Amino acid sequence: MYWIYLSPHFDDVALSCGGLLWEQAQAGDPVSIWTVCAGSVPTGELSPFAKELHMRWQADQDAAAQRRSEDLRSCQRLGAGYLHFTFPDCIYRHDPHTGEFLYSTEESLNGPLQPADTHNIVFLEEEIKRLIPTEVVLVCPLSLGNHVDHQLTRLATQGLGYPLWYYQDYPYVLRCKDMLEYMEQAGWKSQCFPISPQGLVAWQDSIAAHASQISTFWMDALEMRQAVSEYLEQNNGIQLWRKPKLSTLAYQ
Repeated sequence: MYWIYLSPHFDDVALSCGGLLWEQAQAGDPVSIWTVCAGSVPTGELSPFAKELHMRWQADQDAAAQRRSEDLRSCQRLGAGYLHFTFPDCIYRHDPHTGEFLYSTEESLNGPLQPADTHNIVFLEEEIKRLIPTEVVLVCPLSLGNHVDHQLTRLATQGLGYPLWYYQDYPYVLRCKDMLEYMEQAGWKSQCFPISPQGLVAWQDSIAAHASQISTFWMDALEMRQAVSEYLEQNNGIQLWRKPKLSTLAYQ
């Protein structure tokens, strides 16, 4: 089967389930990561918040170019193909009428999608539909942690009408265990995929390839490797989820 994983940002699939992609590729299944917010940084002045993030990432004006290079190395380590959409990261998106930045604070990243941004759900859905092959297994984020780009990716993917698997957004899932419990009660089904020691190393290496993003969650790459190892041990593998066919209680 051809597996396509939808990644809101360059590192999300590597973070959440990189070891699973490596195992699938080793088993002979073609796998690809389609990154949604992979577009170049728009010309013009950045918001103070975006500038702050660029400094943290040690990136220049076109941080997306740097992150695309990191993604190529990460995908190569996993044996995965890739596709980069031209959609800009939320920190660069404007209100088309007022010109104001839609997400200009840390808090706004994990809030609701702004009304001026919701039309992008349909736009993204149409782009995926235009590019997607037949006979494919689609995997998208659960959007645990509520990041607006994760929400956008999930909503657009669900609109396609394909049967979906969902991955747990790591490391956001670490503070959303109650949501997983609720999903089980609502009839969601999960499947745990075992990851070999070699798969763990490939997973860690694929995250390390996104060097600009390590400081977002950890002090350094060594701490990241330890955290991913502990996460795998706690879960005995990588879990994917499927929504119940009929359930009014299902987490939407």
